[in-house]
Amino acid sequence: MALTFVTREHVKVDRVACPWLIRRFIDAEARLLFVPKDQVLTIAEREGAIPYDISADVELTHHGDECSFDAFIHTYHLEQDAALLAMAKIVRAADVLSQRAIAPEGVGLEAIAFGFSLSGKSDEELLELEFPIYDALYMYCKQKVRGHK
Repeated sequence: MALTFVTREHVKVDRVACPWLIRRFIDAEARLLFVPKDQVLTIAEREGAIPYDISADVELTHHGDECSFDAFIHTYHLEQDAALLAMAKIVRAADVLSQRAIAPEGVGLEAIAFGFSLSGKSDEELLELEFPIYDALYMYCKQKVRGHK
């Protein structure tokens, strides 16, 4: 049975990166729900969904300087993938103001995410459009950790 995840609507960096991580590394068939912020926890309870990137009261959210993408990596024990850890730094740099300096690529990822958010497309359409960017970023990180760039 596929997992169900729920977060707030109007996705940007972290709320695109997390669904990408879910579909590529956790559950390819996962159901992804995007709802108004004030409905996330109610929908999670009603649907038996796992809430993320919403509040300090959930496991899969920002903790300290880390973003929700980091929380998924820790919770689902994906730390053995050095490319994912490198990618997490980029996502964190794009999503967490205090972390801008840890990865210069984060500035570009933030700009791309912001540009997509201005398109007026649905969250589901944004995922479809942006997943190839995250696929490419992951391939870049794989090369980077191998010492090639």
